[in-house]
Amino acid sequence: MIGEVTPERIKTVREATEIIEKELSGTEAFQYLAILHEDKVTGIRDGKRDFGMQIELRCWDSKDAVTGSPTKLAYDVLTKIADRITQKVPGVVSVTYNITKKPPSTIEAV
Repeated sequence: MIGEVTPERIKTVREATEIIEKELSGTEAFQYLAILHEDKVTGIRDGKRDFGMQIELRCWDSKDAVTGSPTKLAYDVLTKIADRITQKVPGVVSVTYNITKKPPSTIEAV
């Protein structure tokens, strides 16, 4: 979680994590998780502008935990995850997938 830690934000990231874990548990990925960003992003719900939350999905293949490459997830898997999160996790209007190698990126976010 990036930003303030509150019970509501913890609930949000836990719900997104549960969806990601269910969808990716059958993969060979080394690590995966949901990151809740601090910034609000613009979305649309019920025909109106909605400033909601963004979840970032990080998923890597690695053999040593020091280096890694983003897992090449099928587009239909990514869209299924995004649809489930934005439909089932209140307040989330955006899901992104991090495609940066490790390093320079890492699994952690602060």
